[in-house]
Amino acid sequence: MNWWIADLLRDDPALLVSWVVWVIGSIVLHELAHGWAAIWQGDHTPRELGHMTWNPLVHMGGWSLVMFALVGIAWGAMPVNPARFRGRYGPALVALAGPAMNLALAAAAILLGSLWSGYAQDVANPLWRNFMVFFIAGAFLNIALAIFNLLPFPPLDGSRILADFMPSYRRLIEQPNVAAIGIILLIVAFSRGGSFVFDASRSVSSAGFDAATSVLPGAKPYRGPFKHDQPDLPQP
Repeated sequence: MNWWIADLLRDDPALLVSWVVWVIGSIVLHELAHGWAAIWQGDHTPRELGHMTWNPLVHMGGWSLVMFALVGIAWGAMPVNPARFRGRYGPALVALAGPAMNLALAAAAILLGSLWSGYAQDVANPLWRNFMVFFIAGAFLNIALAIFNLLPFPPLDGSRILADFMPSYRRLIEQPNVAAIGIILLIVAFSRGGSFVFDASRSVSSAGFDAATSVLPGAKPYRGPFKHDQPDLPQP
């Protein structure tokens, strides 16, 4: 059986480092975004329980890190108390903060990658390619995370957003055993629709790099790994 870390270490060490940094960093920032939004809404539970920290162990937990080491998949959690939210749509805003952070990280990766691609193409390889792989992996991963987290299956953020606008859906997901059903639906969606999400994430990332370099004054056209030597990105 192949192990994704050993395979990437052999085939593309820069992608391995990029993937580890982006997965852990993106999950931590995703969860912190939930925490910042909850505090803004009047709920200080994240601070009271010690979750407003940069420590990935606090946000991801041991099992998540073990799964990440085994198969490259990880998750996180941020404790909040919706009863403390001051706004009518506090739950939706707090839930939306996580995917919004992922989209912001994707935008930052696209901008920095476009600057690197547009103005630093004379930098010798492997340095030039390694940086491009880092930026592309960050854009791809965070777009995929945003899409998956917006699916309306508990415990994903999309289910909390939808429940805040549809009381009937909120009552449904609060029923016993619905969380387990949501996880089953999520697994089915991941196995059946994962390739579509990943392909869409690649396409959106590539289009973003193209668009950004096209408006940068004096920048050379984008020619990142998605165009010529596309890295075999792990599937989150």
